Amino acid sequence: MSSLALYRRYRPESFAEVIGQEHVTDPLQQALRNNRVNHAYLFSGPRGCGKTTSARILARCLNCEQGPTPTPCGECQSCRDLARNGPGSIDVIEIDAASHGGVDDARDLREKAFFGPASSRYKIYIIDEAHMVTSAGFNALLKVVEEPPEHLKFIFATTEPEKVIGTIRSRTHHYPFRLVPPGTLRDYLGEVCGQEGIPVEDGVLPLVVRAGAGSVRDSMSVMDQLLAGAADDGVTYAMATSLLGYTDGALLDSVVDAFAAGDGAAAFEVVDRVVEGGNDPRRFVADLLERLRDLVILAAVPDAADKGLIDAPVDVVERMQAQASVFGAAELSRAADLVNAGLTEMRGATSPRLQLELICARVLLPAAFDDERSLQARIDRLERGAATAPAPVFTTGSPAPAMAYVPGPEAHTPIAPPPPPP
Repeated sequence: MSSLALYRRYRPESFAEVIGQEHVTDPLQQALRNNRVNHAYLFSGPRGCGKTTSARILARCLNCEQGPTPTPCGECQSCRDLARNGPGSIDVIEIDAASHGGVDDARDLREKAFFGPASSRYKIYIIDEAHMVTSAGFNALLKVVEEPPEHLKFIFATTEPEKVIGTIRSRTHHYPFRLVPPGTLRDYLGEVCGQEGIPVEDGVLPLVVRAGAGSVRDSMSVMDQLLAGAADDGVTYAMATSLLGYTDGALLDSVVDAFAAGDGAAAFEVVDRVVEGGNDPRRFVADLLERLRDLVILAAVPDAADKGLIDAPVDVVERMQAQASVFGAAELSRAADLVNAGLTEMRGATSPRLQLELICARVLLPAAFDDERSLQARIDRLERGAATAPAPVFTTGSPAPAMAYVPGPEAHTPIAPPPPPP
Protein backbone atom coordinates (compact mmCIF):
# COMPACT_ATOMS: atom_id res chain seq x y z
CA MET A 1 0.00 0.00 0.00
CA SER A 2 1.37 3.40 -0.98
CA SER A 3 2.15 5.85 1.79
CA LEU A 4 0.97 8.75 -0.36
CA ALA A 5 -2.15 10.58 0.78
CA LEU A 6 -5.35 9.45 -0.88
CA TYR A 7 -5.88 12.73 -2.75
CA ARG A 8 -2.37 12.44 -4.22
CA ARG A 9 -2.76 8.80 -5.26
CA TYR A 10 -5.95 9.59 -7.15
CA ARG A 11 -5.04 13.02 -8.50
CA PRO A 12 -6.46 13.35 -12.05
CA GLU A 13 -4.03 13.15 -14.98
CA SER A 14 -6.44 14.34 -17.66
CA PHE A 15 -9.41 16.69 -17.92
CA ALA A 16 -11.72 13.68 -18.31
CA GLU A 17 -10.83 12.60 -14.76
CA VAL A 18 -11.63 15.99 -13.18
CA ILE A 19 -15.06 15.78 -11.52
CA GLY A 20 -17.67 18.49 -11.13
CA GLN A 21 -15.89 21.12 -13.27
CA GLU A 22 -17.24 20.42 -16.75
CA HIS A 23 -18.03 24.12 -17.23
CA VAL A 24 -14.24 24.67 -17.14
CA THR A 25 -12.75 21.50 -18.58
CA ASP A 26 -14.98 21.31 -21.66
CA PRO A 27 -14.10 24.83 -22.96
CA LEU A 28 -10.43 24.25 -22.20
CA GLN A 29 -10.41 21.00 -24.18
CA GLN A 30 -12.19 22.69 -27.07
CA ALA A 31 -9.65 25.51 -27.07
CA LEU A 32 -6.88 22.91 -27.26
CA ARG A 33 -8.63 21.16 -30.16
CA ASN A 34 -8.95 24.47 -32.00
CA ASN A 35 -5.36 25.39 -31.14
CA ARG A 36 -6.59 28.69 -29.69
CA VAL A 37 -4.53 28.69 -26.51
CA ASN A 38 -4.10 31.93 -24.61
CA HIS A 39 -0.80 33.02 -23.12
CA ALA A 40 -2.22 33.53 -19.59
CA TYR A 41 -4.98 31.88 -17.56
CA LEU A 42 -6.60 32.64 -14.21
CA PHE A 43 -8.14 29.69 -12.35
CA SER A 44 -10.19 30.78 -9.35
CA GLY A 45 -12.46 29.04 -6.89
CA PRO A 46 -12.71 27.46 -3.41
CA ARG A 47 -9.82 25.43 -2.04
CA GLY A 48 -9.47 21.82 -3.03
CA CYS A 49 -11.72 22.00 -6.09
CA GLY A 50 -9.08 21.26 -8.75
CA LYS A 51 -7.43 24.56 -9.74
CA THR A 52 -3.79 23.53 -9.39
CA THR A 53 -4.49 20.02 -10.67
CA SER A 54 -6.15 21.46 -13.77
CA ALA A 55 -3.20 23.81 -14.27
CA ARG A 56 -0.84 20.80 -14.28
CA ILE A 57 -3.11 18.95 -16.71
CA LEU A 58 -3.19 21.99 -18.99
CA ALA A 59 0.63 22.11 -18.90
CA ARG A 60 0.68 18.39 -19.73
CA CYS A 61 -1.68 18.97 -22.68
CA LEU A 62 0.41 21.85 -24.02
CA ASN A 63 3.77 20.07 -23.82
CA CYS A 64 2.69 16.61 -25.01
CA GLU A 65 4.63 15.55 -28.15
CA GLN A 66 1.28 15.09 -29.91
CA GLY A 67 -0.06 18.39 -28.60
CA PRO A 68 -1.33 20.81 -27.95
CA THR A 69 -4.03 18.19 -27.38
CA PRO A 70 -7.01 17.79 -24.99
CA THR A 71 -5.92 14.18 -24.31
CA PRO A 72 -2.22 13.76 -23.39
CA CYS A 73 -0.68 10.57 -24.75
CA GLY A 74 0.85 9.62 -21.41
CA GLU A 75 3.84 7.99 -23.13
CA CYS A 76 6.14 10.81 -24.22
CA GLN A 77 8.85 12.12 -21.92
CA SER A 78 6.94 15.29 -21.06
CA CYS A 79 3.79 13.33 -20.15
CA ARG A 80 5.77 10.94 -17.98
CA ASP A 81 7.54 13.82 -16.24
CA LEU A 82 4.24 15.53 -15.47
CA ALA A 83 2.37 12.35 -14.49
CA ARG A 84 0.87 11.80 -11.06
CA ASN A 85 4.05 10.22 -9.69
CA GLY A 86 6.46 11.78 -12.18
CA PRO A 87 9.62 13.69 -11.25
CA GLY A 88 8.37 16.95 -12.75
CA SER A 89 9.60 18.95 -15.69
CA ILE A 90 12.23 21.66 -15.69
CA ASP A 91 10.06 23.61 -18.13
CA VAL A 92 6.96 23.65 -15.88
CA ILE A 93 7.72 25.79 -12.84
CA GLU A 94 5.33 25.92 -9.89
CA ILE A 95 5.65 28.91 -7.60
CA ASP A 96 3.91 29.34 -4.26
CA ALA A 97 3.12 33.05 -4.14
CA ALA A 98 2.44 32.85 -0.40
CA SER A 99 6.21 32.70 0.14
CA HIS A 100 7.46 34.07 -3.21
CA GLY A 101 5.15 36.97 -3.96
CA GLY A 102 7.44 39.92 -3.47
CA VAL A 103 8.80 42.30 -6.06
CA ASP A 104 12.27 40.68 -6.00
CA ASP A 105 10.76 37.26 -6.74
CA ALA A 106 8.75 38.77 -9.60
CA ARG A 107 11.86 40.39 -11.08
CA ASP A 108 13.77 37.11 -10.85
CA LEU A 109 10.90 35.31 -12.62
CA ARG A 110 10.78 37.98 -15.31
CA GLU A 111 14.50 37.65 -16.04
CA LYS A 112 14.37 33.84 -16.30
CA ALA A 113 11.13 33.80 -18.31
CA PHE A 114 12.80 35.00 -21.50
CA PHE A 115 15.08 31.95 -21.68
CA GLY A 116 13.52 29.28 -23.88
CA PRO A 117 12.38 25.86 -22.63
CA ALA A 118 15.00 23.17 -22.21
CA SER A 119 13.22 20.30 -23.92
CA SER A 120 9.50 21.11 -24.16
CA ARG A 121 7.31 23.14 -26.46
CA TYR A 122 6.47 25.79 -23.85
CA LYS A 123 7.89 27.16 -20.66
CA ILE A 124 4.94 27.31 -18.24
CA TYR A 125 4.73 29.12 -14.92
CA ILE A 126 2.02 27.93 -12.50
CA ILE A 127 1.63 30.58 -9.81
CA ASP A 128 -0.39 29.20 -6.90
CA GLU A 129 -2.07 31.43 -4.31
CA ALA A 130 -1.73 34.27 -6.81
CA HIS A 131 -3.66 36.69 -4.59
CA MET A 132 -0.60 36.71 -2.28
CA VAL A 133 1.53 38.46 -4.90
CA THR A 134 2.06 42.06 -3.82
CA SER A 135 0.97 44.98 -5.99
CA ALA A 136 4.62 45.77 -6.67
CA GLY A 137 5.19 42.14 -7.66
CA PHE A 138 2.26 42.19 -10.07
CA ASN A 139 3.48 45.45 -11.58
CA ALA A 140 6.90 43.90 -12.09
CA LEU A 141 5.24 41.01 -13.96
CA LEU A 142 2.86 43.19 -15.95
CA LYS A 143 5.01 43.67 -19.05
CA VAL A 144 5.96 40.02 -19.46
CA VAL A 145 2.36 38.88 -18.86
CA GLU A 146 1.08 41.47 -21.33
CA GLU A 147 3.57 40.68 -24.11
CA PRO A 148 5.26 37.33 -23.40
CA PRO A 149 7.58 35.56 -25.83
CA GLU A 150 6.05 32.77 -27.93
CA HIS A 151 7.38 30.00 -25.70
CA LEU A 152 5.93 31.39 -22.43
CA LYS A 153 2.60 30.60 -20.70
CA PHE A 154 1.25 31.72 -17.33
CA ILE A 155 -1.40 29.98 -15.20
CA PHE A 156 -2.49 31.83 -12.06
CA ALA A 157 -4.48 29.90 -9.41
CA THR A 158 -6.21 31.69 -6.56
CA THR A 159 -9.07 31.49 -4.09
CA GLU A 160 -9.51 35.29 -4.17
CA PRO A 161 -9.48 36.56 -7.77
CA GLU A 162 -10.59 40.04 -6.73
CA LYS A 163 -7.16 40.52 -5.10
CA VAL A 164 -5.37 39.98 -8.41
CA ILE A 165 -4.86 43.49 -9.79
CA GLY A 166 -7.09 44.41 -12.71
CA THR A 167 -4.26 45.01 -15.16
CA ILE A 168 -3.14 41.38 -14.76
CA ARG A 169 -6.67 39.95 -14.58
CA SER A 170 -7.70 41.68 -17.80
CA ARG A 171 -4.90 39.95 -19.71
CA THR A 172 -5.92 36.42 -18.70
CA HIS A 173 -8.69 34.00 -19.61
CA HIS A 174 -10.58 33.62 -16.35
CA TYR A 175 -12.08 30.21 -15.47
CA PRO A 176 -14.06 30.10 -12.19
CA PHE A 177 -14.09 26.70 -10.48
CA ARG A 178 -16.98 25.66 -8.22
CA LEU A 179 -17.59 23.39 -5.27
CA VAL A 180 -18.36 19.83 -6.36
CA PRO A 181 -22.05 18.78 -5.98
CA PRO A 182 -22.67 16.29 -3.13
CA GLY A 183 -24.04 13.56 -5.40
CA THR A 184 -21.03 13.71 -7.72
CA LEU A 185 -18.62 13.71 -4.80
CA ARG A 186 -20.38 10.80 -3.07
CA ASP A 187 -20.22 8.66 -6.24
CA TYR A 188 -16.53 9.47 -6.68
CA LEU A 189 -15.71 8.57 -3.08
CA GLY A 190 -17.59 5.30 -3.52
CA GLU A 191 -15.42 4.46 -6.54
CA VAL A 192 -12.25 5.28 -4.60
CA CYS A 193 -13.31 3.06 -1.69
CA GLY A 194 -14.06 0.28 -4.15
CA GLN A 195 -10.56 0.56 -5.62
CA GLU A 196 -9.07 0.54 -2.13
CA GLY A 197 -10.98 -2.67 -1.38
CA ILE A 198 -12.27 -1.52 2.01
CA PRO A 199 -16.02 -1.91 2.77
CA VAL A 200 -17.87 1.21 3.87
CA GLU A 201 -21.25 1.16 5.61
CA ASP A 202 -24.26 3.03 4.26
CA GLY A 203 -24.44 6.49 5.73
CA VAL A 204 -20.68 7.01 5.95
CA LEU A 205 -20.21 8.67 2.56
CA PRO A 206 -22.86 11.40 3.20
CA LEU A 207 -21.00 12.24 6.42
CA VAL A 208 -17.69 12.50 4.54
CA VAL A 209 -19.27 14.66 1.84
CA ARG A 210 -20.74 16.94 4.49
CA ALA A 211 -17.37 17.21 6.26
CA GLY A 212 -15.62 18.01 2.98
CA ALA A 213 -18.12 20.78 2.17
CA GLY A 214 -17.76 20.38 -1.60
CA SER A 215 -13.96 20.27 -1.64
CA VAL A 216 -12.58 17.15 -3.29
CA ARG A 217 -9.24 17.40 -1.49
CA ASP A 218 -10.83 17.90 1.93
CA SER A 219 -13.27 15.04 1.35
CA MET A 220 -10.46 12.75 0.24
CA SER A 221 -8.43 13.67 3.33
CA VAL A 222 -11.38 12.80 5.59
CA MET A 223 -11.94 9.54 3.71
CA ASP A 224 -8.23 8.73 3.98
CA GLN A 225 -8.40 9.16 7.76
CA LEU A 226 -11.41 6.84 8.03
CA LEU A 227 -9.84 4.19 5.78
CA ALA A 228 -6.60 4.33 7.77
CA GLY A 229 -8.47 3.55 10.99
CA ALA A 230 -10.78 0.89 9.51
CA ALA A 231 -10.84 -2.55 11.15
CA ASP A 232 -11.56 -5.87 9.42
CA ASP A 233 -15.25 -4.94 9.06
CA GLY A 234 -14.36 -1.72 7.21
CA VAL A 235 -15.55 1.79 7.98
CA THR A 236 -18.65 1.65 10.16
CA TYR A 237 -21.23 4.38 10.66
CA ALA A 238 -20.54 4.45 14.41
CA MET A 239 -16.81 4.88 13.80
CA ALA A 240 -17.39 7.69 11.30
CA THR A 241 -19.77 9.65 13.54
CA SER A 242 -17.43 9.28 16.49
CA LEU A 243 -14.27 10.22 14.61
CA LEU A 244 -15.81 13.13 12.70
CA GLY A 245 -17.66 14.45 15.75
CA TYR A 246 -21.14 14.13 14.28
CA THR A 247 -24.18 13.26 16.39
CA ASP A 248 -25.45 9.70 16.32
CA GLY A 249 -28.68 9.48 14.37
CA ALA A 250 -30.41 7.71 17.29
CA LEU A 251 -30.00 10.84 19.45
CA LEU A 252 -31.49 13.03 16.75
CA ASP A 253 -34.40 10.61 16.33
CA SER A 254 -35.03 10.68 20.08
CA VAL A 255 -35.13 14.46 20.40
CA VAL A 256 -37.29 14.89 17.28
CA ASP A 257 -39.76 12.31 18.60
CA ALA A 258 -39.80 14.13 21.94
CA PHE A 259 -40.59 17.43 20.19
CA ALA A 260 -43.39 15.77 18.22
CA ALA A 261 -44.92 14.27 21.36
CA GLY A 262 -44.40 17.40 23.46
CA ASP A 263 -42.50 15.19 25.92
CA GLY A 264 -40.22 17.47 27.93
CA ALA A 265 -38.85 14.63 30.07
CA ALA A 266 -37.65 12.73 27.00
CA ALA A 267 -36.14 15.87 25.41
CA PHE A 268 -34.14 16.83 28.49
CA GLU A 269 -33.04 13.21 28.92
CA VAL A 270 -31.52 13.43 25.42
CA VAL A 271 -29.72 16.63 26.44
CA ASP A 272 -28.27 14.77 29.42
CA ARG A 273 -27.15 11.88 27.18
CA VAL A 274 -25.49 14.36 24.81
CA VAL A 275 -23.51 16.04 27.58
CA GLU A 276 -22.70 12.90 29.56
CA GLY A 277 -21.57 11.17 26.36
CA GLY A 278 -18.94 13.86 25.81
CA ASN A 279 -20.61 15.27 22.70
CA ASP A 280 -20.28 18.95 21.88
CA PRO A 281 -23.67 20.67 22.44
CA ARG A 282 -22.94 23.07 19.59
CA ARG A 283 -22.34 20.21 17.19
CA PHE A 284 -25.54 18.54 18.42
CA VAL A 285 -27.55 21.71 17.72
CA ALA A 286 -25.96 22.08 14.27
CA ASP A 287 -26.83 18.46 13.45
CA LEU A 288 -30.35 18.94 14.83
CA LEU A 289 -30.80 21.96 12.58
CA GLU A 290 -29.65 19.84 9.62
CA ARG A 291 -32.23 17.18 10.55
CA LEU A 292 -35.03 19.77 10.86
CA ARG A 293 -34.03 21.16 7.48
CA ASP A 294 -34.46 17.69 5.97
CA LEU A 295 -37.85 17.31 7.69
CA VAL A 296 -39.05 20.68 6.38
CA ILE A 297 -38.12 19.65 2.84
CA LEU A 298 -39.70 16.21 3.23
CA ALA A 299 -42.91 17.77 4.53
CA ALA A 300 -43.08 19.97 1.42
CA VAL A 301 -41.66 17.45 -1.09
CA PRO A 302 -42.41 13.84 -0.06
CA ASP A 303 -40.15 12.41 -2.81
CA ALA A 304 -37.26 14.75 -1.96
CA ALA A 305 -34.82 11.84 -1.67
CA ASP A 306 -35.61 10.64 -5.20
CA LYS A 307 -35.10 14.18 -6.52
CA GLY A 308 -31.72 14.49 -4.84
CA LEU A 309 -32.80 17.19 -2.39
CA ILE A 310 -31.79 15.02 0.58
CA ASP A 311 -28.59 12.99 0.79
CA ALA A 312 -29.14 10.14 3.27
CA PRO A 313 -29.37 6.34 3.33
CA VAL A 314 -32.73 4.72 2.56
CA ASP A 315 -33.46 3.69 6.16
CA VAL A 316 -32.75 7.20 7.45
CA VAL A 317 -35.00 8.73 4.78
CA GLU A 318 -37.81 6.37 5.80
CA ARG A 319 -37.45 7.39 9.45
CA MET A 320 -37.46 11.07 8.51
CA GLN A 321 -40.57 10.62 6.35
CA ALA A 322 -42.38 9.14 9.34
CA GLN A 323 -41.22 12.04 11.53
CA ALA A 324 -42.21 14.67 8.96
CA SER A 325 -45.71 13.19 8.70
CA VAL A 326 -46.25 13.69 12.44
CA PHE A 327 -45.37 17.40 12.50
CA GLY A 328 -47.33 20.25 10.97
CA ALA A 329 -45.53 22.45 8.44
CA ALA A 330 -45.76 25.53 10.69
CA GLU A 331 -44.53 23.56 13.68
CA LEU A 332 -41.48 22.27 11.79
CA SER A 333 -40.64 25.70 10.40
CA ARG A 334 -40.92 27.29 13.82
CA ALA A 335 -38.74 24.62 15.44
CA ALA A 336 -36.06 25.11 12.77
CA ASP A 337 -36.11 28.88 13.30
CA LEU A 338 -35.74 28.49 17.06
CA VAL A 339 -32.88 26.01 16.73
CA ASN A 340 -31.14 28.26 14.19
CA ALA A 341 -31.46 31.27 16.50
CA GLY A 342 -30.22 29.17 19.40
CA LEU A 343 -27.20 28.03 17.43
CA THR A 344 -26.29 31.66 16.78
CA GLU A 345 -26.62 32.45 20.48
CA MET A 346 -24.41 29.50 21.42
CA ARG A 347 -21.35 31.04 19.76
CA GLY A 348 -19.23 32.20 22.65
CA ALA A 349 -21.73 31.00 25.28
CA THR A 350 -20.18 30.12 28.63
CA SER A 351 -22.72 27.35 29.30
CA PRO A 352 -23.58 25.46 26.09
CA ARG A 353 -25.69 22.93 28.01
CA LEU A 354 -27.90 25.68 29.41
CA GLN A 355 -28.34 27.13 25.92
CA LEU A 356 -29.28 23.69 24.59
CA GLU A 357 -31.85 23.22 27.34
CA LEU A 358 -33.34 26.64 26.62
CA ILE A 359 -33.65 25.73 22.93
CA CYS A 360 -35.56 22.56 23.85
CA ALA A 361 -37.81 24.50 26.22
CA ARG A 362 -38.69 27.04 23.52
CA VAL A 363 -39.49 24.35 20.99
CA LEU A 364 -41.63 22.43 23.47
CA LEU A 365 -43.66 25.44 24.63
CA PRO A 366 -45.29 27.19 21.68
CA ALA A 367 -47.88 28.66 24.06
CA ALA A 368 -45.17 30.78 25.66
CA PHE A 369 -44.98 32.99 22.54
CA ASP A 370 -47.63 35.25 21.07
CA ASP A 371 -46.43 35.49 17.47
CA GLU A 372 -48.38 34.16 14.51
CA ARG A 373 -46.07 31.19 13.92
CA SER A 374 -46.42 30.01 17.52
CA LEU A 375 -50.19 30.25 17.16
CA GLN A 376 -50.08 28.17 13.99
CA ALA A 377 -47.81 25.65 15.74
CA ARG A 378 -50.37 25.33 18.55
CA ILE A 379 -53.09 24.78 15.94
CA ASP A 380 -50.96 22.07 14.29
CA ARG A 381 -50.50 20.38 17.66
CA LEU A 382 -54.21 20.57 18.46
CA GLU A 383 -55.13 19.16 15.06
CA ARG A 384 -52.67 16.33 15.57
CA GLY A 385 -54.19 15.57 18.96
CA ALA A 386 -57.71 15.65 17.54
CA ALA A 387 -56.70 13.29 14.76
CA THR A 388 -55.32 10.73 17.21
CA ALA A 389 -58.09 11.01 19.87
CA PRO A 390 -60.82 8.29 19.83
CA ALA A 391 -64.08 9.41 18.27
CA PRO A 392 -67.16 9.59 20.58
CA VAL A 393 -69.56 6.62 20.35
CA PHE A 394 -73.35 7.24 20.10
CA THR A 395 -75.79 4.37 20.78
CA THR A 396 -79.48 4.21 19.89
CA GLY A 397 -81.99 2.96 22.51
CA SER A 398 -85.54 3.44 23.76
CA PRO A 399 -86.38 7.09 24.35
CA ALA A 400 -86.47 8.24 27.95
CA PRO A 401 -89.98 8.80 29.37
CA ALA A 402 -91.22 12.34 29.19
CA MET A 403 -91.07 14.18 32.50
CA ALA A 404 -94.23 16.10 33.45
CA TYR A 405 -95.34 18.01 36.58
CA VAL A 406 -98.38 16.53 38.32
CA PRO A 407 -99.64 18.58 41.29
CA GLY A 408 -100.38 16.63 44.47
CA PRO A 409 -103.60 16.86 46.49
CA GLU A 410 -102.08 19.33 48.93
CA ALA A 411 -101.18 21.76 46.17
CA HIS A 412 -104.41 23.76 46.71
CA THR A 413 -104.67 23.44 50.55
CA PRO A 414 -104.43 26.89 52.23
CA ILE A 415 -101.52 27.29 54.58
CA ALA A 416 -101.88 29.43 57.74
CA PRO A 417 -99.41 32.29 57.97
CA PRO A 418 -96.75 32.01 60.66
CA PRO A 419 -97.51 33.72 64.03
CA PRO A 420 -96.11 37.21 64.51
CA PRO A 421 -93.05 37.53 66.64
CA PRO A 422 -93.74 38.38 70.34
